[in-house]
Amino acid sequence: MDTSAARPSVLFVCVHNAGRSQMAAAFLAHLAGDRVEVRSAGSAPADAVNPAVVEAMEEVGIDVSAASPKILTVEAVQASDVVITMGCGDACPVFPGKRYLDWRLDDPAGQGVEAVRPIRDAIEKRVRELIAEVAPR
Repeated sequence: MDTSAARPSVLFVCVHNAGRSQMAAAFLAHLAGDRVEVRSAGSAPADAVNPAVVEAMEEVGIDVSAASPKILTVEAVQASDVVITMGCGDACPVFPGKRYLDWRLDDPAGQGVEAVRPIRDAIEKRVRELIAEVAPR
């Protein structure tokens, strides 16, 4: 039986796709496994994931070192059930029938790992709450 149609899809969007959205996508993929389709993108993607984000995620056993920032596309938004923005504001296209959430979180850009840890922990808490809503066991 093909259950992919019933599998919710979530898109995390921030400006550079190098910090918050990468952490959120990694937590969702790690915690929900194949129960949720996960995407992340940025309105102005950076060249690489923030090294402090890579280090902070390694501390909780999640490797994002191979992740790369991606440009936000209309297709990615259209293919997602839930779109979670993190500071991209008006750069994110809006389509009817999609659920939009805005997570207000500090931007880890230019911060050291000490500053990234509380952002990481806040993202993990929100992702766990999201999983309980969109993909309960």
